[in-house]
Amino acid sequence: MEEFEKAVLVAVDTDDMKEGECEVSLAELERLLDTAGGSVFAKVVQALDHPNPKTCIGSGKLAELSELCKANDIRLVIFDLELSPAQIKNIEDGLDCDARVLDRSMLILDIFALHATSAEGKLQVELAQLKYTAPRLVGKGAELSRLGGGIGTRGPGESKLEIDRRHLKRRAEQLEAELADLDRGRLTKRKARERSGIKKVAIVGYTNAGKSTLLNKLTDAGILAEDKLFATLDPTTRKYTLPCGVDILLTDTVGFIRNLPHHLIKAFKSTLDEAVFADIIMIIVDASDHEATSQLDVTEKLLGELGAADKPILYVYNKCDRAESSFGHIKLAPDANCVAVSALTGEGLDTLIAKLEAIVQSGKTTETFIIPNAEQGIVNRLYSAAEVQSVEYGSDSVTVRATVDAKIRGQYDKYRVKAEDENGEEDEEY
Repeated sequence: MEEFEKAVLVAVDTDDMKEGECEVSLAELERLLDTAGGSVFAKVVQALDHPNPKTCIGSGKLAELSELCKANDIRLVIFDLELSPAQIKNIEDGLDCDARVLDRSMLILDIFALHATSAEGKLQVELAQLKYTAPRLVGKGAELSRLGGGIGTRGPGESKLEIDRRHLKRRAEQLEAELADLDRGRLTKRKARERSGIKKVAIVGYTNAGKSTLLNKLTDAGILAEDKLFATLDPTTRKYTLPCGVDILLTDTVGFIRNLPHHLIKAFKSTLDEAVFADIIMIIVDASDHEATSQLDVTEKLLGELGAADKPILYVYNKCDRAESSFGHIKLAPDANCVAVSALTGEGLDTLIAKLEAIVQSGKTTETFIIPNAEQGIVNRLYSAAEVQSVEYGSDSVTVRATVDAKIRGQYDKYRVKAEDENGEEDEEY
């Protein structure tokens, strides 16, 4: 039987928190610990105006925590907020026992290390750990070999804390260079997709909302789908053909979570860029979770920070097979682009596909283009980027009738036959 590492979770309930916010965040931290392979031995919560700048919690509470750990042989303490290097050192000194101290971000990074499978994902995790975790693991002084095992110690790369800071800096520079190379390759692929004219749909949402299950159901992608937080780290893209015959690209992305630090967003920028460069955003919400509304708020806020909030959005309320009837605990988006589904059973997927098809087709018009024979390469590009209805070859030119979106229509506007009610003025070139 698998033995789970026991941990004590610590939270500070501050004055600026909403009622119940501390409990919700602490419950989420417990799920993160479960995903990392640990179990909760006890939870410690202290109400303070603000976290103690030296030890986060008060000296009396720290002494209680120390006795709790020593009496029960607890080797792991996790704080539900971000700790500074000095706070970690002071807390570990105050515990006066051989217990590791992690914060929320360090636990998330550990889960990322556990679930990273692609070369890029592993590089991103290692770089994030180098930049965030290493400076904070100062509490044990010379005992850098504490990364020998257990939660908060995993990493896809070498044992980072057994090497000096100069080596860490060199390693970080090397990782950044490798990621830059991979990013250039990703950019090349992205440009190829843009030239193809295929619409890109990013599946985003709170972690464990069912994004991977939905992609598997639609495309038989065969990616890991577990009832755990951050089960998917690496993005997966699959082609899907809509009933109208139009191909789209669906991309599963890393899940969002509350209090996700900006440095983690930056570390996984290339992964999150899938949402930035998508044409359509599909936000998946776990309708069975009573925190669904706040989780949607977190998702929309992060999309805004990424600069991806101005795209067409389809709200998908998943797990309707487990949700309360009529979604009484959810404030449904007033937008018409909103659907309830079960990615597990397939319920509601026909409606989802119909709404997605309507978004893809919106803004498309059927146009006639007259293209000089000397520029027939444009005909081939229209075949790739549009739905060509007919082609007539003349002595001087080719007449193509095709259904195009606004982007393609603008790109080849000088060849387009204008309607009589158009003003005849050329659009500005972008």
